[in-house]
This record gives sequence, structure tokens and C-alpha cells, in this order.
Amino acid sequence: MKTKLYIIICFLMAAGFSSCKKFLTEEPESSATTGNAYKTASDIEAALTGVYNSLYTEYFVWEFFLLSDVRSDNAYAGGDAQEVYQYDNLAVSPLNVRVFYDWQQLYNGIAKANLVLEKIGEVKDVALDQGNRRAQIIGEAKFLRALFYFELVKNFGDVPLVMQFGKIDPAEANVSKSPAAEVYTTIITDLNDALAVPDSYSTASLSKSRVTKGAVYALLAKVYAQKSDRDYNKVLENIKHVEELGYKLHGNYDELFDGSHYVNDEAILEIQYKASTPQANYGPQLLLPPSISGDDWRKYCTPSKDLIKAFDTEGDQIRKNSTVLFEDVEWSDEFWKPCASAGSVPFTYKWRHAEGWASGDYVYILRYADILLLKAEALNALGRSSEALAPLNMVRDRVDLPIIKAGDFSDVQLADKILNERRLELAFEGQRWSDLIRANKLESVMGALKEYVLTCEGGSKQMNYNMNLDKRLLPIPQDELNRNTKLIQNKGY
Repeated sequence: MKTKLYIIICFLMAAGFSSCKKFLTEEPESSATTGNAYKTASDIEAALTGVYNSLYTEYFVWEFFLLSDVRSDNAYAGGDAQEVYQYDNLAVSPLNVRVFYDWQQLYNGIAKANLVLEKIGEVKDVALDQGNRRAQIIGEAKFLRALFYFELVKNFGDVPLVMQFGKIDPAEANVSKSPAAEVYTTIITDLNDALAVPDSYSTASLSKSRVTKGAVYALLAKVYAQKSDRDYNKVLENIKHVEELGYKLHGNYDELFDGSHYVNDEAILEIQYKASTPQANYGPQLLLPPSISGDDWRKYCTPSKDLIKAFDTEGDQIRKNSTVLFEDVEWSDEFWKPCASAGSVPFTYKWRHAEGWASGDYVYILRYADILLLKAEALNALGRSSEALAPLNMVRDRVDLPIIKAGDFSDVQLADKILNERRLELAFEGQRWSDLIRANKLESVMGALKEYVLTCEGGSKQMNYNMNLDKRLLPIPQDELNRNTKLIQNKGY
């Protein structure tokens, strides 16, 4: 299976970023690829489409939640890819090819955004100045650049800030890392500039797949919460703007993932994959059980016993059934059933249509439940715990969980309750690792996690994750260190 998987993924990735190996020196892939090709509004629109196409790379197909959920207490590696086992074991090597691809894909998206922002000023087409379209394109490109940098800074910490399109001279192209605080400042500046985008577009589908003011405000709220000098007042200020735009929870949690209700009131920004096209989602094939995927090899991102226990302890049957699917399989699993005989293991279930590596299942980048729980977190952190209960209980009420009342918990206990609510609501949506960092709980949670590798003979061995502060970040890919002598490896690697 391993050989088959890598042949397929490498083929798909080759189409997505074959031109980005030297992301600072080579022109990124888009519909227009030469420096003198940008003459008309159509050229710029095509280049902007190229930036959006970065959302269809492997990072956003499934890598973003492997990095969050497999590295954390939510999932095991599953499958047979040693690079993913490194995530699970918290022993990530600078030679890990997946980490290199993550770096490439995100910087390739940044390069595409930089190209749009540089070239749009040279285009005099009057079509760009009708209906404020020029400002909107700049806003969309800046939002996407900010999103890509947000993913980079969360995963790698200090990273090079590349705000111009590629240089011809490689000596000028090599850039040192900027402090994470400076990266966050740049992200916030880009997002404030991005507020030139509209509230909505001509159709509901476009309004969920293109950058809107709601997406900008939502991402600003998440950025202000995640940076080390977090500003929860700014979080609340931006969430207020999101609320004013009319987002609300979809009435049925399970429908968020059933494939028929993606364009819903809760979705703020989603990647709208198209089944059986070059923009299909191949991730579900890697996750779903034989009864759905049609194949019989071991799948990736296996939900952990600790996550299942969290659902059961809370009595959260609705979200458990929408997030995890148990099925009998014949292969062995070192955590659930170590013998290669019939037995039940869980599968990640938020994407439900494999379609032979060409699924149309969407991925949520931003949804309103995330923002409501962030609001509860911010209010509680600011000592306004009684106010925090309203957004928290809105999310709980949807899945028939008991309402939390004032006085049920201290502020510290309520913070833990909100963190657990985020875990159950957002499992396999790329949030858990960042949530634990923001709560300053990552080291204690991973240090206390008791997971046991089982043998068919009945033996077991407890996992030792050797968690420490350095492991919050990924290593800088060795290939980038070799190419750019100005880069310095992250501590601990």
C-alpha cells in the first residue's frame, strides 16, 4: 500500500507545485506564467485563481489535520507511512518529506499572491476599476497570503517574510527568518487591507468559497488569539463583526459533513472540491473504511482511544457518530486490535465519499462554531465567565448536551471545559494542536497522555512522547537549510 500511496500522491503533488522547488527564485504556477503576460483584467483574474488553487494542494487536503490531530491526543498515524509515524511519535525529522512539501506548498501560495499584488498595479484595464474590483482582488490576494503565513508561523515559528515576487539573483532571494511576532504583525496588516473584499458575492456558493469580510474578521480573531501576546479584546472586536454579518449555526451537526449541506449558514470559508475533476479531494480515500472506500488496506489518521473516551465522558453521541465510524476489518492495529483478524477499529468520518480518489467532499477553513467557541474562550479569559456561557451553550445545545450554568465551574475550570468543547466540536479540522498551545496545555496534556502499543501475544508498551517546549514547532526542512544558508534550524532539531 505504501508504494501505491506515494505514487498517487507524488503524481497529484507534481501537478500542484512542480515549479515551486525554489520558491523565492522561480515563478509560481498560475494561469499566466511570464512576467509580461499580465496586461488585462482577465490576466489578473487568472493569476488570482492561481492563488486560490493553492488551497487544492495536499496541505489543505489532509496535511493540516495530520499535523494537528495526529501530533496531538486526537489520533494515531494509522497507515504505514513512516513520515506520519514521526508526527504520531513526536519525533519529526528535518528530512521528513511531508514537512518539506508543507513548506513548499505554503510558500508557493505566497509567491502566487505576491505576483498578483505586484502585477495588478501595471494593468490599466478599466474593467478592474468597475465596482471596486481592483481593490477586491488586492484584498483577496492579501487574505490568502495572510492565511498561508498563519499556517507557516503556527507550524514553524520564525519564518522568512517574503513580500515580493521572486528575485532573479539567488543571492538576493535567500532570506533570513523573521521573528514570529513580526510575521503576526504582517498577517494582521494584510488582513486589515483585505477588508476591501465584499460581504458576499452573487451566489451563496461563491460567498463560501471566495474571501469575504466574514472570513477576514474570523481569521483576524483567530490570529489575535494565537499570537504569543494574544489580545482577547481584539478577538472579541472582530468576532462582533462576524456576528453582525449574519452567520449562525447550522441546525444539524451531522449535516455539516454529509455532503449535501456544505453551503450553509455556518460556513465562513470552505474549499469546494469538485468530484472526478483535477480539483477533486483525494483525502477521503486515505481515511475511510473498506465499506466506503472499496479497498482493504489500512487507513490513516486513526481516531485515538483518548478522543473516544472524551466523547463518551461528555455523553456526546451526536458528534462522536458524526466524527468517527467504527468498522470491522482484518488488518492489525497496534492500538485497537493488534492481531490481523476480524475486529473493530475507528475511522475518521468527517469526509464520507471516497469516489476512487476523486471525492467532492469540502473542507472547512473557517466555520462559525469555531468562532463562537473562541468568543467563549476570550470572554472567560477576560474575567467575563457568565457572558462566556451563551456562545458555549449555543454549541452544546445543537448536539443535545446539558446547558452549563453560572457557578457550575470556576474560571479555570470553565477554560478547560471550553477547550474540551473545541476538541469535540472541531476534531479532525486542524485545531487541536494550536488550541493546546494557546491554552498553554500542550506539554502537560501530551506528557500525561497514556497510550499503549499492543502486541498480538497480549503484551503492551506505554508510549513515551518525550514532550518538551521545542516540539511545539516543526523543524525547518533540511532541503531549505541546504539551499538557503541564511536559515537557522529551530531549537531542538
